[in-house]
Amino acid sequence: MTSASEVHSAGDLGTFRGGSGFPLRHQGGKSGDLPFFKVSDMNSSGNELFMTRANNYITESQRKALGAVRIPARAIVFAKVGAAVFKERKRILAQDSCIDNNMAAFIVDERQLDVRFAHHLLTAFTMSDLVAVGALPSLNGGQLRSIPMLVPTELSDQRRIAAALTDADDLIDTLDALIDKKQAIRQGMMQQLLTGRTRLPGHTAEWQSRRLGELLAYEQPGRYLVSSTDYNGTGTPVLTAGKTFLLGHTAERHGIFRNLPVIIFDDFTTASKFVDFPFKAKSSAMKMLSARPGVNLRYIFERMQLIDFAAVDHKRRWIAEFSKIEVRVPEQDEQDEIAAVLVAAESEVAGLEKRVMKARAIKTGMMQQLLAGRSPLPVEAAS
Repeated sequence: MTSASEVHSAGDLGTFRGGSGFPLRHQGGKSGDLPFFKVSDMNSSGNELFMTRANNYITESQRKALGAVRIPARAIVFAKVGAAVFKERKRILAQDSCIDNNMAAFIVDERQLDVRFAHHLLTAFTMSDLVAVGALPSLNGGQLRSIPMLVPTELSDQRRIAAALTDADDLIDTLDALIDKKQAIRQGMMQQLLTGRTRLPGHTAEWQSRRLGELLAYEQPGRYLVSSTDYNGTGTPVLTAGKTFLLGHTAERHGIFRNLPVIIFDDFTTASKFVDFPFKAKSSAMKMLSARPGVNLRYIFERMQLIDFAAVDHKRRWIAEFSKIEVRVPEQDEQDEIAAVLVAAESEVAGLEKRVMKARAIKTGMMQQLLAGRSPLPVEAAS
């Protein structure tokens, strides 16, 4: 980067336009001259960067009758009213469009500002910080026009920075897509291997139907419960079987569960986690499930994830219901091999997740340096 950077207000680099009312009777059109985007369209697959797919279209004559503003292609759109403001989604219009009155658009003056560079700037800016406390969160034109933008004076420098950040985004998107693919493959493997539809080579013995209670022994969590919920960042992990899983860490040294590995099971929701490190428990509703002789615990844990069980009322499940569920299981040597295959697939996904976390951290660092003008981008970086 060779040019200096200057701070401008967004209003000096483009124009903000609000959206238009979209009466229900005009909604539902599947074809037309113009897409009419609503806030929810930003969630649609394919609209992660460029807005290309709409749930509603209108003709030019409809637009004129409605008095709707025609927003030009390459404008950057975002939510301006309601809770959606806090989601901080910014998108670029792929074609001339209309947007509803819960959205606004930043129409970039491309003589001064590169659109992709502007998008990166707005992505780095937390618009929700501008929202006044009130019943309905909203952004007004004055707030938007006053957004500060540090901009290299040369468009070529803006484009080089935008290209570098876009390359980082592309790497992240590629890794995310690969993770989704590998997770789908693993899910398919679970469906085939854990039900016996597909057998691993060398195994022909019949599978047997067994109750979960015959395969797993349970232990109550009483003596492993944490005494204080004053958690910190170090010490023994405190776990729950729910989505949160890791609640924090405790300095308590007594009553630590060490009979590993183990399945922790939420007696109310039937959620479960496989744990292979010492921990303390938070809830008395948790059961610790360990393998009985001849059983591979990881295999049974994976098989439990395929059980379709609706916990519709609030009561304890393991003893009365869940332990009585029957599943078909192979001999232990086949269990061991199936579990090893699934663990390897999970490790591959975990490795990719670490890569994408690192890529996101690198991209964040790039944004902090490049968009703040602290680190010049060599010209050769774009070649």
